[in-house]
Amino acid sequence: MTEESTLVVRDRLPDAVADGDATATLRARVAATERPAVRVWAPGRIVAFGRRDVRSDGYDAAASAARDRGFDPVERSVGGRAVAYDGETTLAFARITPVDDVREGLDARYDALITDVTRALADLGVDAERGEPAESFCPGQHSLQSGGKLAGLAQRVTQGAAITSGVLTVANHDALAAVLDAVYDALDVPFDPESVGSVAHAGGPDDPDVVRDALEAVLVGDREREVVPVDSL
Repeated sequence: MTEESTLVVRDRLPDAVADGDATATLRARVAATERPAVRVWAPGRIVAFGRRDVRSDGYDAAASAARDRGFDPVERSVGGRAVAYDGETTLAFARITPVDDVREGLDARYDALITDVTRALADLGVDAERGEPAESFCPGQHSLQSGGKLAGLAQRVTQGAAITSGVLTVANHDALAAVLDAVYDALDVPFDPESVGSVAHAGGPDDPDVVRDALEAVLVGDREREVVPVDSL
């Protein structure tokens, strides 16, 4: 493959912590090679807690609530409040790009990603708009909604590379809302279970592979791609 191609990483590692570390490894690789990378995958059955959650007095109870419902609690360095993944129909996605100056391009990268995710959803038959319902999971200004919150975005910039990432709920939103309700209650953070949406609930497909392909296509764009498994990093 030429230097103009994008590295596309697929699949997940069986250990949730190692799987998260793989994305950090990918970010370091982009910084070293100046070659962009894309990853769209379904993490394991976990609740990923942000730093504010971990510092909260209710964290231990929230982690126990997740375990009691069959979700492993993990800590993450990117993003805000807790996010639940069901191991099958909740997708994480990341576009990692080389950067020369960590102080520039933040808003442009957010705008580009939210535009691309909106386009992917439109291709899947979902008319999503920016914003989120009140008392959503992982509240933030960079979100998409359609009959509930579908996606939330985050960004982290380090020397040489920026990772603009997010979570997209494909289906199974009722089960995700149930575990998040228990988790947010333990954290003493406002949360409305009815705020959780999904691609399927909004009229799109419930097949995560179909949604992954659509996301991958817009994140890569017109560049050539080299597809590798995550365990090759």
